[in-house]
Amino acid sequence: MIQLDEDRWDLLARVAQLYYKKNLTQAEIAKHLNMSRPQISRLLAEGREAGVVEISINYPKNTLSHLKQDLLNRFNLKHISLLSSADLGYTQLQEQLGVLAARHLEDQLKPGMILGISWNTGVYQVVKALQAARQEQVTVVQLTGAVGTINPLIDGPDLTRWLAQTLGAQYKYLHAPLLVESPATRNVLMQDRSVREPLALLNEMDIALIGIGSLLPALSSLLRAGHISEAELREIVRQGGVGELCGYHYDLRGNVLPLELHQRIIGVDLEILARTPYVIGVAGGIQKASAILGALRLGVIDCLVTDEIAARAVLKMLSQDDKYEARAKNPDSW
Repeated sequence: MIQLDEDRWDLLARVAQLYYKKNLTQAEIAKHLNMSRPQISRLLAEGREAGVVEISINYPKNTLSHLKQDLLNRFNLKHISLLSSADLGYTQLQEQLGVLAARHLEDQLKPGMILGISWNTGVYQVVKALQAARQEQVTVVQLTGAVGTINPLIDGPDLTRWLAQTLGAQYKYLHAPLLVESPATRNVLMQDRSVREPLALLNEMDIALIGIGSLLPALSSLLRAGHISEAELREIVRQGGVGELCGYHYDLRGNVLPLELHQRIIGVDLEILARTPYVIGVAGGIQKASAILGALRLGVIDCLVTDEIAARAVLKMLSQDDKYEARAKNPDSW
C-alpha cells in the first residue's frame, strides 16, 4: 500500500466519496473542487492504487461458475465475466458491468495493440471505469461513424478520445456518420481518405470493445438518436430482429437481417470483427437476453461481460431450442 500523508488521503477519500457514493461525474467533481477532469481521473486512479478505494465484486462462486462453464461450452468463448445482479437496478447494473469489463480490458491490453471501440451506454460505462494514465502505448480506433446522439459522451468520437486520453494512447477518428442517406452516398464517402484510412486500420485490430444493443423501444440507441423511426423499429422486429451490433441487426439465430439500412452503414464489417483476435461484448439485464443470445450466435464475440440473470435467461432459451429441435426430429414424442 502506498504511504500517504493525512491531507492527501483525505483528498483522495473526498473524490472517491463523490464519485462512487454520490454518483457524480468526473466533470461535476472537477467543477465542485475547482480542478480539471484529468486531475480528478488521476486522483481516482491514485485512490485505487493507494488502497483508499477497494472495488470488489462478490458472487456465489459455485453457482456462477456453472453458468460460466455452460456458456463457454455452448459458444466456444475464450472468457466470460459474470456479475451477480439480483439486487441491482438497471442503472447500477450497467455501472457494475462497466467496472467488470474495464478490469478485464486492462488485463488484456499490451503495448502496440490496436483497440477498436464502438458506442452506446454500456461502452460508456466501461470507459468511465477505466483507470487513468496507464500509458499503454496503444492506438484507439473508432469502429463506427458518429451517431449524433443527444448525449455526445456515449457517441463514438467522444468515447474514442476519452478512452485514448485515459490510456495515454493515440487515437483515430472515423470522420463520418454511422448512417448516411443512400448506398451511393456511402460509396462516395468510403473513398475519402479520412474514412478509408481508419477503416483500413481495423484490419490490423488486436482487440475490440463493443456494446450489444437491444431493439426494445426504451433501449434502442438508434431509435433514440433518430436514425430509425418507431415504425421502422417495429418492422425490424417483425422480421425477427432481436439485437444490434455496430449498426447491424440480427435475429435470435444469429443471422444478419437483409435490411436496406445495412447498405448505408459506415463502420466496421462484421467479417472484420469475426477475424479480430479478441472481441469483448458488454450487455446485461433480462431485457437484453435475446440480443445477447443472437450476438453470441453471430460468432464475432470472444469474451462476454454480462450478469447472472441475463446468463440464466440465455441458457433457458437454449434449452427450449434444444427441446424443440428434439421434437422436430421425433414427431412421435409430441
